[in-house]
Amino acid sequence: MLIFRQLFDQQSCTYTYLLGDSVSCQAVLIDPVFEQARRDAALLNELGLRLCVTVETHVHADHVTGAWLLKQQFDSQIALAQVTGAVGADRYLTHGDEMEFGKRSLQVRATPGHTNGCLTYVLDDESMAFTGDCLLVRGSGRTDFQHGDPHMLYRSVHSQILTLPQNCLLYPAHDYRGLSVTSVAEEQRFNPRLGGQIAEADFVGYMENMRLPHPKQIDVAIPANLLCGKPDDDTVSLTAPTWAALTYTFAGIWEIQPHALEESAEAVQIIDVREPAEYNGPLGHIAGAKLIPLGDLTRRLGELDAGRPIVAVCRSGARSAQAIVLLEQAGIKQVANLAGGMLRWRADGRPVQGGIR
Repeated sequence: MLIFRQLFDQQSCTYTYLLGDSVSCQAVLIDPVFEQARRDAALLNELGLRLCVTVETHVHADHVTGAWLLKQQFDSQIALAQVTGAVGADRYLTHGDEMEFGKRSLQVRATPGHTNGCLTYVLDDESMAFTGDCLLVRGSGRTDFQHGDPHMLYRSVHSQILTLPQNCLLYPAHDYRGLSVTSVAEEQRFNPRLGGQIAEADFVGYMENMRLPHPKQIDVAIPANLLCGKPDDDTVSLTAPTWAALTYTFAGIWEIQPHALEESAEAVQIIDVREPAEYNGPLGHIAGAKLIPLGDLTRRLGELDAGRPIVAVCRSGARSAQAIVLLEQAGIKQVANLAGGMLRWRADGRPVQGGIR
């Protein structure tokens, strides 16, 4: 079975796609974003997938790729079009290549026009394709920089994408209106630039008169992406905070396991965000834990030492996860949630004060 996730970066309106083979647990990530690399790593870990390769649909001008960061974490390969001239990739792709992940694969189709190095990736059964900025939902990528060419883009779309099966789902690299997926049939019929009976000359005339401003990040993004996202300071990594053994979740929260909290208890502040009756109830509480019910937390922030790490605890880990969000919003960064809450703590046989023995 194919594992598929569509991920989104709010800042650049970029879609990142995770595809995994459920048998081999091998995975590929399409168009990762630098700032979202920790999120992507958390999802891979939670799904039990091994990242084999990150692939780029093109050299992006609006964000820096997370390929290099993810390679440091997973020893994954980096792949993109050979014609880009990028330095630091492990595979340089050309038309007709295949990217395998377990028993599944992506076929590489050259679709230049937005840039000269644009690639579209087609799943082995042609049920879905990842079009980058070549073909967008009811639109197309611009053609006025990075060796863009409207003639070439028109021909790429009509020869390599719209010739796929009618029900093939098309996933773009970007969308600024919240649209996430389309199909070959839809774009053939409804795309106002490339669908229906629109001729190449019509499309070229449209594109040559768009007069768009350059992307805000272009001066930073393109040089960085030509190095596959490697930063000037190559000590940057996805390593976790050092004050305890923590795990970053796909939900965006740092978690600490019961054994790690027990080992770090003297160095941290433990706040129990349950109600008083629960704190003194059957599950008991952790020695030294300060009772601050979740509803009182923002009002009682002054009782906490912002210079010391904080671990939030509740019955199951749900309310304490919200406490972490509130603490971070208040500017407190060294925070973690106790995974599984007091239920997990008691199940692991950790010591408690009060409660039912």
